[in-house]
Amino acid sequence: MTYSLYTGLKATAFGASALVALTGTGRADQVIADDLIVQGSLCVGQDCVNGESFGFDTIRLKENNTRIKFQDTSSSASFPSADWQLTANDSTNGGANKFSIDDIDGGRTPFTVTAGARNNSIFVNNTGRVGFGTATPSVDLHVVNGNSPTLRLDQDGSSGFASQVWDVAGNEAGFFVRDVTNGSQLPLRIIPGADSNAIVIGANNDVGMGTDTTPDENLHLKGSGSVAIRLESTDAPYPIRLNLNPTFDVFRITFDGSGRPTQFQLDEDGNLIIPGTITTSGSCATPCDGVFGEDYELLPIEQNAAFMWQNGHLPSVGATPESGQYELSSKVLSMLTELEKAHIYIEQLHSRITDLEKKADSKG
Repeated sequence: MTYSLYTGLKATAFGASALVALTGTGRADQVIADDLIVQGSLCVGQDCVNGESFGFDTIRLKENNTRIKFQDTSSSASFPSADWQLTANDSTNGGANKFSIDDIDGGRTPFTVTAGARNNSIFVNNTGRVGFGTATPSVDLHVVNGNSPTLRLDQDGSSGFASQVWDVAGNEAGFFVRDVTNGSQLPLRIIPGADSNAIVIGANNDVGMGTDTTPDENLHLKGSGSVAIRLESTDAPYPIRLNLNPTFDVFRITFDGSGRPTQFQLDEDGNLIIPGTITTSGSCATPCDGVFGEDYELLPIEQNAAFMWQNGHLPSVGATPESGQYELSSKVLSMLTELEKAHIYIEQLHSRITDLEKKADSKG
């Protein structure tokens, strides 16, 4: 014989009526000091009715404020005793239609779902993967949306730091980081189709573009065919292009789009071609035009010649080996000094020759 809840409630009601008749009290709490087994459905609340249609519901809470509270009566300090509550909808007029888990002791609501949330807003599969908007998460955290699925990082100022909002998002136009606080600028973008290792930061902080996982320099660019760097200013008429051309084994610097020849070309043998002029800065300590000054002590031509023949080089220029590395600026300025000294000697010799010619003419 099956003992239904309805039959039990009728019996309880009968007992309660008898108790009322004896005590004169309209209502009394019912205490069941044994297991209660209901082989049907249960409706709890002010609005439950006789003959309630349960459908597939096993337990139903039915009134204008529905809550299930877990009140832990543990009194020992070593046992957890926090009280929790499942809350359906706010109890205030105009409040939210929502389902929440409330931390009663802490006065917080760590979890809320509002009415109208889309299917699979949060889904955890049997491997622990979490889906946002999907029932088939394929990675640890899988976000699905019809338009630019986005993760927002919002520092709200509650800890004393300045507010700042970042978005990390992706769509058909690219993956990007958006600085929401500063005009929604996009400081980082990756366009679909970019190759593997398009940007690599090595363990030593070297940056590679097109390299493997170990770029060899602070900035390492690698590619097939011509490899180039483009420097472009919106305030300049032409961008500058730095290009390594494997066809001719040359490195070039060009004002791109100017229609002019390559401004700088260096081949693998160290040969350099520059169609323009070279201007360097520095000081001439030898002292270049200073030889014309009144305080400059010019060696007599005989002493200058003796130094030259004894040492095998001009005094201001210094030794110049047949092969090696040369500092052209100082070498050229030193040669200028010797050239200017030579012109002074030429002028001195010319004056002596002129004087001798005059003396010869006067005797003739």
